[in-house]
Amino acid sequence: MGAWYTIGLFVGLGVAFGVLFSGALAGTRVGIVAALALAAGAGVAVALGVESWHEAIGAAAGGAAGTLGAAQVVRGALRRGGTRFGTAALVAAAAAVLAGLAFVPALGYLEAVAVPGIAARLRRRAGGRYAGLRILARD
Repeated sequence: MGAWYTIGLFVGLGVAFGVLFSGALAGTRVGIVAALALAAGAGVAVALGVESWHEAIGAAAGGAAGTLGAAQVVRGALRRGGTRFGTAALVAAAAAVLAGLAFVPALGYLEAVAVPGIAARLRRRAGGRYAGLRILARD
């Protein structure tokens, strides 16, 4: 296919690593920094193990984009009452889907733009904690 395909593949895999590590660690700011370092490091390690430094740079950039995008979603879910394990499990499933989609030509590049973009949109539209039926109990 060419270098554009393999770079896009590793960008998408980096996004998937970022989403995966954010799901597990993004409950705190220190966790976000750790997830960012782990995602970039894992992407670079996989890319250098298979290809060259061009792909490693793409994987590191994808890892950063995935981490920063997913961290917003994870922190918002935890702030609104989601459990850590449940949120991590759902985000891990999303990371697996993103990793699979990275093998489709040019979707890795799209993932690196879409994940932070969706997170920014969700953050603007975010409300408070869901009140459930408690709001009906007020007189």
